[in-house]
Amino acid sequence: MPDETTLTTYRTCPLCEATCGLEITSRGEQVVRIRGDREDVFSRGFICPKGSTLKHIDEDPDRLRRPRIRRGDTWSDASWDEAFALVAERLPGIIAEDGPGAVALYLGNPNVHNMAGLLYNRALAKALRTRSVFTAATVDQMPKHVSSGHMFGHPDLIPVPDVDRVDHLLMLGADPYESNGSLATAPDWPGRLARLKARGGTFVVVDPRRSRTAREATEHVMIRPGTDALLLAALCNVLYADDLVDPGGLAGHVAGLAELGEAVARFAPERVALATAIDAGTIRRMARELAAADRAAVYGRIGTHTVEFGTLASWLVDALNVVTGNLDREGGAMFATAATEGPRRRGAWSTGRWRSRVGGHPEVRGELPVSALAEEIETPGDGRIRALITVAGNPVLSTPNSARLDAALASLEFMVSVDLYQNETTRHADVILPATSPLRRGHYDFAFTALSVRNVANYSPALFAAENGNPAEWEILLRLAAIAAGQGPDLPVEVMDEFVFRTYAEARLSSTDEELGVSSVDEVMKALEGRGGPERFLDFMLRVGPYGDGFGTAPGGLTLARLEAEPHGVDLGPLEPRFPEALRTAGGTIELAPEALLADMARLEAALDRGDVELLLIGRRQLRSNNSWMHNVEVLVKGKERCTLLVHPRDARVIGLADGASARVASAAGEVEVAVEVTDDVMPGVVSLPHGWGHDLDGVSLSVAAARPGVNANRLSDETRMDPLSGNAVLNGIPVTVEAV
Repeated sequence: MPDETTLTTYRTCPLCEATCGLEITSRGEQVVRIRGDREDVFSRGFICPKGSTLKHIDEDPDRLRRPRIRRGDTWSDASWDEAFALVAERLPGIIAEDGPGAVALYLGNPNVHNMAGLLYNRALAKALRTRSVFTAATVDQMPKHVSSGHMFGHPDLIPVPDVDRVDHLLMLGADPYESNGSLATAPDWPGRLARLKARGGTFVVVDPRRSRTAREATEHVMIRPGTDALLLAALCNVLYADDLVDPGGLAGHVAGLAELGEAVARFAPERVALATAIDAGTIRRMARELAAADRAAVYGRIGTHTVEFGTLASWLVDALNVVTGNLDREGGAMFATAATEGPRRRGAWSTGRWRSRVGGHPEVRGELPVSALAEEIETPGDGRIRALITVAGNPVLSTPNSARLDAALASLEFMVSVDLYQNETTRHADVILPATSPLRRGHYDFAFTALSVRNVANYSPALFAAENGNPAEWEILLRLAAIAAGQGPDLPVEVMDEFVFRTYAEARLSSTDEELGVSSVDEVMKALEGRGGPERFLDFMLRVGPYGDGFGTAPGGLTLARLEAEPHGVDLGPLEPRFPEALRTAGGTIELAPEALLADMARLEAALDRGDVELLLIGRRQLRSNNSWMHNVEVLVKGKERCTLLVHPRDARVIGLADGASARVASAAGEVEVAVEVTDDVMPGVVSLPHGWGHDLDGVSLSVAAARPGVNANRLSDETRMDPLSGNAVLNGIPVTVEAV
C-alpha cells in the first residue's frame, strides 16, 4: 500500500528571484496545499501566484518523464540507456572531426534556480572544452557583470539597494511589483516599498510605462526607451557642477573621481532633455534630492540592461551611488555576504579573451553573446557550430530575431536538450532528456543569496522521489560530461561525481588562508561521508564559507545538517559594509573611471544627435509569467488576454487603432499581429509587448500554452544590435511601425 501519511514540509520557491518560503502539505505523492511559510526568516509568509503552482508543474501531463528521441518528424519514448547511447554515437564524432568548438552549449535562466545547473553545468562545459558557450545572461544582466568587474574587480560583486533601511530610492527599468525583484533578492518587494513610504521615505521610478511599481511610487518619471545612460550621466553632471560630490567614508578608496567628472561634463541636463523626454529642471531636482537624502540608493534593472548602452547605464548607476556617498553603507547600495561565498582573486578584470568566429564579438565571463548563435550555426567554415546542447532554455522565444535562430536550429546535425518540456526550442532536438521536477530535487539558492538584501540561508530537501527511477538532473549532466570527455555513456556517475568534487575541493582548500579542521581532500571526503551530488558540494561550501563551522574550528557555524534542522531558514543578519576588504581590483580601489567605459562615452554622446523615431517597442514584466514554460500552467494563464500591445491613445488615434482590435507590428527583424490595448500607461511614441509568448509553432507539446499562444516579441528584436561592451541584446527601444489589420 502506498504511504498516505499527511506531511507538512517547508521549502524555498525556485520559480523567481524572491526566494519565498513555502509551506507544503502533501499526502503520499499528492500535494494538497501550498501557502506562504509564515515562519520563514526572510519572506514571513509572503507568496505570489507562482509559488502555489509547483503542484501543477509536478502533475502537468505535458511534463516529460521519459527520454524522447526524434527520428525525422517522428518522436518516440526511449530508455535512458538508449538515449545516452545515441548521444555517445553522435556527439564524439563531431568533436573529433571539427574540434570542441563545433559543439555549443546553451544554458537557460532556470539553471540559476537549480543546484544541479549551477554546479554541474561547469563540469559539462569543461568536458566539452568548447568556447561556444551561450547563456541567457546576454539577454538579461550581462552589463551589470561587466561594469562590476571593471569597477570592483569581480563581475559578481554586485551591489543591491538596502531597501529595508533606505530613505530615498531611485529605481530605473525595474518593476518589482511584477518581477518580485531582480538582481536584488527580497521577498515581498511591495511590502518593503510600502514600509519605505510609511517611514517617511521616497522612491522614484523612471520608466516609459506606468507599471504597477510606478503607480505606487512617490514619483514616476517617464523616459524615452534606451536613454537611461543619458539621464544617469546628466544626474552625475549636476552633482559635479553643483559641488555635491561626496564619496563619504569610501573617499580614500576611490580612484577616478576627476576623470568621471570630465566624462559627464558633456551631458548637461539641457543637452539630454530632448533625447530623454525629461525636462532639465526635473533632472536637476532629481540629482539634488538624491544628494540631499540621508540614506539613498540608485537601482537599475533589466530595462537599463537590455539596451544599446546597457553597460554604461550599469556603471553610472553605481557611479551615482559612489559620488553621493551611498555605496557600501547602511541604507545605500550594499553587498551581500552569501553563506557559500568563496575567495575571489584580486587583479585586473577583462573581457575579450577570445572572440566569436563570425561577428568578432568579445567573450565575457567565458561566454559569447547568444545573439550571435544563429550566425555561428549558419556560416560555413572552420569552427562552425554543428551540434548543440541546451539545458533548461528556450532561446527560440527568449533571444533576438527568434525566427532566424529557429531556422538555424533546424539545420543542426545533432542536438541534445535537458528540459522539462518539448517546447519551441527542444522540438529541434534529436534527444530530450527530462529534467527533474522542482519538487523532486533539493534546493539551495547559490546565486540569489549573493544578491540578497539580507543575509540568509535556506535548504530544501526533495519532497518526492524521482519518477520511474529517473536519474537526478546532476546525474544527467555528469553522464553527458563523461560522453563529452570521451569516457563513454557507461562510466558510473559516482566516479564522475567524486572526480568533479575532489577537483573543486582541492582548488578551494588551496585558495583559503583560514584555519580549517581538515587539511586534505581525503579528510574532507571522510567528514562528508554519506553525502553525494549537490548536497556534498553544498555542505562543503557552507562549512568553509564565511559563517561555516570550518569543519570543527568554529562550533555552531553553518553546516548542511544545521540547515536541515532549521527548515524555516537561518537569519544571518542585515547587510554590513564590506569595502575595502572585499574589493578585488588590482589597485584595491573602486575604479570609478574604467578606460573601456570612458571610451564608450563618445558613442553615447553621438546618440544625442539622432533623429526622433516615431514608435519604440519595449517589453514588460508580468507577475504570472516569469518564464515561457510557466504558460503551460492553467491557473497562471487563465483570465484576460495578457499578450497585448499597449498603445497610447494619441498614437492609437493617429494609426487608427481601436482597443481590442488587431495590429501589425513590424521591425527590421520581422513582424507580428497582436491584439491592441489602448492605455495611457505608456508614454506617447512607445508601445509594449510582454516576453515569452509565441506558442504556435509545430512540434510543441504544451497543450495549455497552445490554447493561448500569444505572439513572440523577439520576432521583432534585431540580433545585430547589442551593447558592444557586454554583448547583451537590445530588447528595449526597438524602432517599429504599427498599422491596423
